[in-house]
Amino acid sequence: MKYIVTGGAGFIGSHITEELIRDRHEVVIYDNLLSGKPENISHLLPGENAAFIPGSVLDLPGLKQAFQGADCIFHEAAIVSVPRSVADPAETHDVNLSGTLNVLLAARDCGVKKVIFASSAALYGNNPVLPKQESMTPDLLSPYAVSKLAGEYYCSVFSRLYGVRCTALRYFNVFGPRQDPSSPYSGVITKIITSCLGHHPIVIYGDGRQTRDFVYVRDVVRANLQAMKSDQDGVYNIACGLRIDLNELASTIMELTGITVPVVFESPRPGDVRDSLADITRAKEAFGYSPEYTLRSGLEETIGWFKLHPR
Repeated sequence: MKYIVTGGAGFIGSHITEELIRDRHEVVIYDNLLSGKPENISHLLPGENAAFIPGSVLDLPGLKQAFQGADCIFHEAAIVSVPRSVADPAETHDVNLSGTLNVLLAARDCGVKKVIFASSAALYGNNPVLPKQESMTPDLLSPYAVSKLAGEYYCSVFSRLYGVRCTALRYFNVFGPRQDPSSPYSGVITKIITSCLGHHPIVIYGDGRQTRDFVYVRDVVRANLQAMKSDQDGVYNIACGLRIDLNELASTIMELTGITVPVVFESPRPGDVRDSLADITRAKEAFGYSPEYTLRSGLEETIGWFKLHPR
């Protein structure tokens, strides 16, 4: 099989690429490297089954050329930051929404039968009802959330009108190796781990009692591959189905690293969600998704990776 991974040099995209190559599929990594990192894929290239095409999802002709002969597209390319979308909504609209439309157009025109779209739990916003279910009315707090919901709608329309089967996976808080702690928009787990390992204070935006449903990146990869093999389309939560507050998270990471550092609390950031917890029943029933990693086992692997790759 031939697969395309847009954003394939990014955090999640590189893990999807790696697993597809391990399964001996032909993979094209399509990435403009603005947020993706060459070092995330350097161990895969040059490879018998891997190719890299530098390109933007805003380049429709480039996408059409790259998608020739592809069986499925894993669409991971995006501006993934809520704060960045608040600061520059036009950029987020262009990359996340116009870019997604371009990916779907190229898939349609090249006869690709399946697209797996990376959506987000951000579109649930601060709806107080827990756990979050796919049928809930969105509560959009940021341009990022708007772009992901609109992308889901485009996926639904292309499934109905053009025969491109689209599955949207609503990622909750993904963490793991290769997540870039140097970015101001990196995930909180990566920042806490690197703060501890560097003996720097941990910064938490808010009071630390906000909760998150964290999911290890290897479980997210499995969800993508299961969705690809399934004949189901639609929208699915991808998470652990458990939540932890950030104060407890910081304490757990300090315990696992054996390093205690101060915790500094700063003002909450615009667009941040207060509480998050997923109902993952729908993904379990549709394509057998069930997380294999606990938060603790995922943290142990992630801490081990950052010890070997200090930042």
